[in-house]
Amino acid sequence: MREILGRRRRLRFRRKGRAAQLDAALTCATAWRWPVLPGAGLKSAGGRGTRGQGCACPDLECVVPGAHPFDPGLLAATTDERMVRWWWGNRPTAPIVLATGGSAPCAVSLPAVAGARALVELDRMGMRLGPVVATPTRWSLLVAPYSLEQLGELLYNKDWVPSSLRFHGEGGYLVLPPSEAAGGQVRWERAPLEGSAAPWLPDVEAVVDALVEASTSAPDGGSRLAY
Repeated sequence: MREILGRRRRLRFRRKGRAAQLDAALTCATAWRWPVLPGAGLKSAGGRGTRGQGCACPDLECVVPGAHPFDPGLLAATTDERMVRWWWGNRPTAPIVLATGGSAPCAVSLPAVAGARALVELDRMGMRLGPVVATPTRWSLLVAPYSLEQLGELLYNKDWVPSSLRFHGEGGYLVLPPSEAAGGQVRWERAPLEGSAAPWLPDVEAVVDALVEASTSAPDGGSRLAY
């Protein structure tokens, strides 16, 4: 009897986790009007539904296992409720991928240690921040949409920009919570307010100086690009 009850508990946990993925994708797409699509996900390791660390895409040397678009491609990202329900109905544990840029949020990401340092400094400055996405290796600050021209002008005025900083603009993407990739669980370090409309986002100009400084003062000098 204990074994049967234990199995039922595991099944309830799995269903709850799957519902969380769909609910989060629907919130992004329908409440916030952020275009999303399912990520590649992780391939099965075989045996009782366990999952491995390899990407489900064909690239054996994939550098972001599970955490990128594959099929469908990035251009398929949508805010259509029916499409979102169909995608996650067929792949309930698929990562949630946000297509950045255009009318959707952009983001700036940096190594986790530098990200934590940057948030402390921005809080000290009294800077209002939007949502912050965290993985075990990288943190990403969501910012208002910007164009490549705006970004180019902003970075041109910097003496040096660490190579570990990544800019997720138009044509880019970002994996959102509560997704899972080979690097670990994706979570909110700063979560959007519950029940709110589309989350408020700062301009990239307001945060980039602190992110550059935090990356530069990181132990590796901001030169290491860690996914």
